[in-house]
Amino acid sequence: MAPDHRPGFARARLYIAHHVELLGSGLLTLLLATASAHADEWPSFRGPQGTGVSNDASIPLTWNAKENVAWRVPLPDRGNATPAVWGDRVFVTQAIDSEKRRTLMCFRRSDGELLWQSGVVYDKADPTNAQNPHGSASPATDGKHVIASFGSAGLFAFDFDGNELWRRDFGDVDSWHGSGSSPIIHGGLCFLNFGPGTKSALVACRVDTGEVVWKASPQAAGRGFGQLLGSFASRLGGGGPADAGRNPDGSFAFERAANTADTSGAGGFNGSWSTPVVVQAGDREELVVVHGGHVTGYEPATGRELWTCSGLPPQVFTSPAVGDGILVATGHAIPSGTQLLAVRLGGSGDVTGTHRLWQANLPKDCIGSGVIAADSLFLMAENGIAICLDLDTGEKRWEKRLRGQGRSGGAWSSLVLVGDKILVTNHSSETFVIRASPEFELLHTNPTEEETTCASLAISDGQLFLRTYESLWCIGQGEE
Repeated sequence: MAPDHRPGFARARLYIAHHVELLGSGLLTLLLATASAHADEWPSFRGPQGTGVSNDASIPLTWNAKENVAWRVPLPDRGNATPAVWGDRVFVTQAIDSEKRRTLMCFRRSDGELLWQSGVVYDKADPTNAQNPHGSASPATDGKHVIASFGSAGLFAFDFDGNELWRRDFGDVDSWHGSGSSPIIHGGLCFLNFGPGTKSALVACRVDTGEVVWKASPQAAGRGFGQLLGSFASRLGGGGPADAGRNPDGSFAFERAANTADTSGAGGFNGSWSTPVVVQAGDREELVVVHGGHVTGYEPATGRELWTCSGLPPQVFTSPAVGDGILVATGHAIPSGTQLLAVRLGGSGDVTGTHRLWQANLPKDCIGSGVIAADSLFLMAENGIAICLDLDTGEKRWEKRLRGQGRSGGAWSSLVLVGDKILVTNHSSETFVIRASPEFELLHTNPTEEETTCASLAISDGQLFLRTYESLWCIGQGEE
């Protein structure tokens, strides 16, 4: 028998599961808690708490295409989704345009072998931006179920063997830029910020059955020029250019795909692509969602609105940054730039006048989500400039361009915080490690093969998982 090369935490979980019938529930809980303290899973977009923060201090900080790489496997098509990692399983959502398929792929963590691939064929017209391929929502898992949002094709749940458990159809995503908000799992419920577009809604489903427990339709920021033009274009049968994002030889070029919105969508270009986050505010939990125009906190179990705070533009890409009892949301200003607002958690009703701490404007567009550390907010602009703002005031502390050797220095990836270090990957799959500090300090620049990258890093048990348009990388050898 070949030696077992699975990471230590994965081996511990499998051993516990195998001997569960021999253990009392109290001892089992203790063992699982001990294993979890060793290293977090990465169950969904933005990690264990949905805030881009990892407690795994054993990750590698330096690597390249040949050094400190456990494995690399090819992927069948482009994709922007971040992997989810649980035990010895790595899950990746993947659209395969040539086959009209939306799928969930499961890889074995120890060696990258593809274990199964499940999904659905969806051949209806489905507008999106060429820079946002279908299947851009990251999967979510609780260790038993794996949930994937395929946009217009529906919300799907699978078991760890790839068997479909249930599916739910919430209608078409008719946005010019497609879908992208990822599902999250908390308290036995799956939460999805479905949309954007004319059928956008916040939905809570039971993880085990798919039963819709509650559904909220937040007030839209308003039907602006984008929605009106989109509705008009859809009636005329308009759409994006057929050659959008293509080189003369037919290959895809990310930079050429800019501004290739498909105007056949009646939902226009406004709305929210933001993934929800569950936060603790005093003695209660709040499900917080950044909508177009405002931020709202909900009671997770019922969907009851707890508070709302206005002050954002109607187009939102990022998920909020959370830390020190403060949440910072960002929105995309038209035609360019980023508007930010900071709100103190735990309010009631309209808290715009009582809990909104500050607003700020940046001339740069931020697509990836930020992190909070060292009394600061850290962001990455899509042109490759890292930004640090004072968390209490929103004033700028520093901004620095992160320069690599690749052809494209821009970045859509969200920041990941590990201790006092921040990791972020650019479009050329170069990952920068900077100090989470009010003073700028670049620690490392880590290149791989130059492959277009929009996804964010996933971190688990001493390893990093990097998804590019061509490959899935496992970086770091883990424990033997």
